[in-house]
Amino acid sequence: MSNRSHSTVLNGLRLDLTGVDDPHINRDHFAGWTRGSSTSDQAPHVRIALTHAPYQRVLDQFTEAKADVIFAGHTHGGQVCIPGYGALVSNCDLPTWRARGLSDWEYAGNTVPLNVSAGLGTSRFAPIRFACPPEAILVTLKARS
Repeated sequence: MSNRSHSTVLNGLRLDLTGVDDPHINRDHFAGWTRGSSTSDQAPHVRIALTHAPYQRVLDQFTEAKADVIFAGHTHGGQVCIPGYGALVSNCDLPTWRARGLSDWEYAGNTVPLNVSAGLGTSRFAPIRFACPPEAILVTLKARS
């Protein structure tokens, strides 16, 4: 999803997807949600926002637009970490403690789960990983209770 939005139905659940091109090189433009996207609790739907690089301005846009979940990468989990401390850098303006994993992002009175994957690779400038195992995430959607 590169500066676009799309909706699809899967097993009776509407998935509203939106994503931006790489904010790290200023190619991001939030397109919003697909026409007809609902925030009503009556229609089963999930709003999923995607960004390669989790810059705060992008996370704020997604959160203000009421995404249900945000997925990102780019940080490589910090790539070089100190055991017991964590990432030394995030390679964006995200705090280093959010360089990998699940946390909540808050903005404009909304809170959205944010998952930043450490990914599988390394930076071309630092082709090593230390105390930061590679990962690919698997997400299972479950109905709210």
